[in-house]
Amino acid sequence: MPFVIILILLLNLITFIIFGYDKQLAKNRTNRISERSLFLLMVFGGIIGGILGMLVFRHKTNKNSFKLVVFGIVILQLALLYFGLDFFKRFS
Repeated sequence: MPFVIILILLLNLITFIIFGYDKQLAKNRTNRISERSLFLLMVFGGIIGGILGMLVFRHKTNKNSFKLVVFGIVILQLALLYFGLDFFKRFS
């Protein structure tokens, strides 16, 4: 279990850093990290780092379609967490 926690913390840190890096790329008007890549990082466990990156770096906060997908990811992960914990509680 501690390995999973460390992995999730590391993924959130990486996601946060990548949001900051993409913000710098946006300021310099160079090639950017795709939104799909940012979403995938958040889907696979970096949602907290992604949201913090959005807030701290003020990145993608004006783009409503992006915020809508982030909201969907949060809802999906909360549902998976709820049903996953319920499933394990029933069978343990």
